[in-house]
Amino acid sequence: MENIELVATTTYGVEAVVKRELISLGYKVTKVESGKITFLSDRKGVANANLWLRSAERVFIKMDEFEARTFDELFDKTKNIAWEKYITEDGKFPVNGNSKKSKLFSISDSQSIIKKAVVERLKRIFKRGIFEETGPVFPIVFSINKDFCTMLIDTSGSGLHKRGYRVKTVAAPLRETLAASLVQLSFFEKGRVLYDPFCGSGTIPIEAAMIARNIAPGLNRNFAAKHWPYFKDVWTEASKEAYLEIDFDEDVKIIASDISEINIKNAQMNAVEAGVDDCIEFSVADFTDVKYDDKYAILISNPPYGERLGGTKKLKPLYKNLNKLNNKLDTWSKYYLSGYEDFVKDFSKKSNKKRRLFNGNIEAWFYQYYGPKPKNK
Repeated sequence: MENIELVATTTYGVEAVVKRELISLGYKVTKVESGKITFLSDRKGVANANLWLRSAERVFIKMDEFEARTFDELFDKTKNIAWEKYITEDGKFPVNGNSKKSKLFSISDSQSIIKKAVVERLKRIFKRGIFEETGPVFPIVFSINKDFCTMLIDTSGSGLHKRGYRVKTVAAPLRETLAASLVQLSFFEKGRVLYDPFCGSGTIPIEAAMIARNIAPGLNRNFAAKHWPYFKDVWTEASKEAYLEIDFDEDVKIIASDISEINIKNAQMNAVEAGVDDCIEFSVADFTDVKYDDKYAILISNPPYGERLGGTKKLKPLYKNLNKLNNKLDTWSKYYLSGYEDFVKDFSKKSNKKRRLFNGNIEAWFYQYYGPKPKNK
């Protein structure tokens, strides 16, 4: 069985979540670094990684790693890579990348050199002088860090957060991959009720419902490598298997609310598009008016903070009321993603754990309050 070295990229703080996902999917993880996890796979595993990873941002094939201090060195070593294994004779191969603390600091020059080297390699392999690039897209991505170059091909295309179900959105939406991370960092599991009283466009409830129903997050979207001849047959097989894995019979109860009627309408449309509208009860309500009836439920939410309300002064009463609710739900496990700077000051109880994350470019903390285990568990 062929081993293909892959790299799954992540947002800061969720590397451990993605590592657990990869291991549960049967991959061998070889390295964990800030923002990326390297792992081994076969051909079909490339399709499965894109279809099933919930918290990763993209999946890349690692083509090579080498030291490059001059453009001649970059050209020669890039030309030695077997690009023809994946790139077809009519393939389109844009080149993008970054450079940090390296002698080859010019991104545009590096792009040009790498593109030229790949063309020269393919000219020799395919015995032709011109490449029209009218076929499938093979995005080449390079990273030069301290004169060490990593050459990748992006198998995902669009970021994995683009599930395909978000037909309507809200201001400052929570990224789907981050929402999935929050759910996977919680005690949510089949049989437990989940509440989100600040649901916005419904991302946390929808991702939780997809997890409970075992719906692969990539089923309703396209991928770059889906059109590559090297993977076409296994991608079809992996997609069919993923459909068969959906648990349509699982009884899922998720309560989602928001003070904005427009947000709830958008969330409902998104849930329909994701195929989980029967799992989620949506309502327009202030979080203080929601009926929190279940005893051992899970609360996961992304309450407003400064960037979304126009300043911290308006947040003080909201978080004081949220603190009262937090204390009242003493048998619940509660999780809040917030960038509100006075969160710790305004909450009378210290969280059991907190994790630094980034919601887009906004630094936030994931505050985790653990409730007791349900008696029937």
